[in-house]
Amino acid sequence: MQSFGQQSDLITLVISEVVEPNLIEEYEAWTKGINHAAQQFEGFMGVEVIRPRDHQYPEYVVIVKFDNYDHCKNWLTSSVYQQWMQSSKKFISKRSHQQLPNGLELWFTLPKSTLLSPPQPAYYKQVVIGVFTVYPLILLANLLLNPFLQGLPALLGLLISVTFVSALLSYPVMPFVTKILGFWLYPSKSKRAKK
Repeated sequence: MQSFGQQSDLITLVISEVVEPNLIEEYEAWTKGINHAAQQFEGFMGVEVIRPRDHQYPEYVVIVKFDNYDHCKNWLTSSVYQQWMQSSKKFISKRSHQQLPNGLELWFTLPKSTLLSPPQPAYYKQVVIGVFTVYPLILLANLLLNPFLQGLPALLGLLISVTFVSALLSYPVMPFVTKILGFWLYPSKSKRAKK
């Protein structure tokens, strides 16, 4: 069983790939091969392939999990990974990568970087930022929405308030706050930028 600390280091890499429609069989075979190769690397925790529903626009989403940042980085910077990526160019028309750390960082604007983003901020920093941003938004939601929510069922009123807070939190609040507090959230990134 993993401890809380180990679980918080989990890295999820989401890869979106649009495949040439006439090369889907080749892509499926390639996917099996690269997934088998990833399993040989330390820290690999699993892969899930979400296949397209629209055959006119065959976009696959591949979700790869590693137990921590370093193991994920080892895989992505390995010659094995680079060879598999090179061999996929003939049937991939478009590809994007996104690293999804755990917790509130899903709302954060990460510093510009290479394929791998820096490790997520310390847990206590995520909590501080969460309280610092969510509490004022709840107060604002109560102030602005309460007059309009009178008479509605309590659960429906709460759903509307949560939707209001989540929408503002996702944009513009969290991107703005994480941008101005980037020096605190990502100190190692700030130090590298000064050099």
